[in-house]
Amino acid sequence: MGLNLSFSYGQTPLSPEGQDDLKIYSISTKEELDALEQENIEEASQWILNKKFSYTKILSEAFIKDLHNRMYGNVWKWAGKFRNSEKNIGCKSYLIPSLLKQLLDDTLFWIENESYHPDEIAIRFKHRLVSIHCFPNGNGRHSRLMADIIISKIFNLNTFTWGKYNNLPLEDIRKLYIHSLREADNNNFEHLISFAKS
Repeated sequence: MGLNLSFSYGQTPLSPEGQDDLKIYSISTKEELDALEQENIEEASQWILNKKFSYTKILSEAFIKDLHNRMYGNVWKWAGKFRNSEKNIGCKSYLIPSLLKQLLDDTLFWIENESYHPDEIAIRFKHRLVSIHCFPNGNGRHSRLMADIIISKIFNLNTFTWGKYNNLPLEDIRKLYIHSLREADNNNFEHLISFAKS
């Protein structure tokens, strides 16, 4: 296909087979792909903005898949479908449904028992969701949007800014984000919450 892709630090590269799943074959650069994905994500964000959801609907496998499909369905054939191959991160693909169910059940428990502050519930959810790595790609952006949905639609609080006001170069913001994720891997969520609100 001749698609020229170079990935930033921390991004999941696409396999050549994965590139064959593009719905628009005229894409030839990473910049074109990013622009189309961003346009699709903005459509999904607009859809969310105008909807009300119960927290039990948000915290369901069907909603997780539907949101991913709305974010990437104009660009990728695999949008909204769990991956069936292994990546350099994430669980074994056959474990995705059971680990996701456990995360959804845990999050319902956290909400109903006020186990953590709302910010921490949303960020813990985001971190575990991206760690599972449900989809072939787009997991980081999908998990951030899920955190925004949880904080705004369930707790009626402002969405996160995800480093937007850090006044750092984009590459430095990305490194800070990856560092925050690694801290969360060690059960220290303070950095990731701080990053999400900066």
